[in-house]
Amino acid sequence: MRAAFQNWLLMLCLLWPTGAVAHALDPGYLELSLLDAERWRVTWRAPDVGGRPMPISPHMPERCTPTDPPALSFDGRAWNAAWLVTCEGGLEGATILIDGLDRTSTDTLVRYEAFPGSVAVQRLTPGQPAFTIAPDAGALAIFTSYVALGVTHILEGLDHLLFVFALLLLTRGSRSLIWAVTAFTLAHSITLAGSTFGWLALPSAPVEVVIALSIVFLAYELALPPDRRDPLTDRFPAIVAFGFGLIHGMGFAGALREIGLPQGDVPLALLAFNVGVEIGQLAFIAIVVLLWLVVRGIVPAIAGQTRALTLASSYCIGTISTFWVIQRFAGL
Repeated sequence: MRAAFQNWLLMLCLLWPTGAVAHALDPGYLELSLLDAERWRVTWRAPDVGGRPMPISPHMPERCTPTDPPALSFDGRAWNAAWLVTCEGGLEGATILIDGLDRTSTDTLVRYEAFPGSVAVQRLTPGQPAFTIAPDAGALAIFTSYVALGVTHILEGLDHLLFVFALLLLTRGSRSLIWAVTAFTLAHSITLAGSTFGWLALPSAPVEVVIALSIVFLAYELALPPDRRDPLTDRFPAIVAFGFGLIHGMGFAGALREIGLPQGDVPLALLAFNVGVEIGQLAFIAIVVLLWLVVRGIVPAIAGQTRALTLASSYCIGTISTFWVIQRFAGL
């Protein structure tokens, strides 16, 4: 019975990555850069779908001329266009719509400068394809916006969540888990800040490969009996979490560079994004622990199968992360 369950889970893991990658699309990207009181430079980037641009496009307010984007050009990954618009009276109170987004399964990131020196970011989804630019709300709006972006990024970053899940399975006892999570947080906060301020610089592609390798390492350790695991990993998981957390922080920094930071409030936006990442991470841990308690309450006998479940999980995590290593290494 135990072997059958493990084989079934392994087959599920073997099939899962292909489906996961098949529907993963780059988000759309719209940037409105202020040139003067009533002129903006518009940069539009549409995801590629089968060699053609995804059928979505930005719809500017009626007060802006022109309102429609010019022809798109392909850069090898996405379709791009740039043009100038003049918006009489500015963008305050104007509604930005991504036409066709409600008929897709991807998102669009809007980075706009409605007022001089005030850069904001809005994430649009199929369920919310438009938003209205509010008056400049200052620091509070920046903080809440970047906290939300941090939460979204960690919850949509399956590789980071899989690492946290493997770390959760490796640690024994709540105190050890707290130390490991704290070390991971501290480490990725250091490299996230260092990369944002230009103190650290690494190409994103190798970083993504190493992130996948870090998950493979934890999966390998999970597959071993506790008495055969690396002594450092078994006795001091916080040290391992700190080391790999430095690499994961570089991955967070890459995402933050794509989002962009407000010119006048970089430290505040950086802090808010990091807070959002931690909120998402802790929420994920809480959900996993809660689900385990519920399952154990419904099926008490499962508490005696922890080693079998850990071994099956290691197979699943290892299969997915190895697939990512091959995929990302091929992308180099």
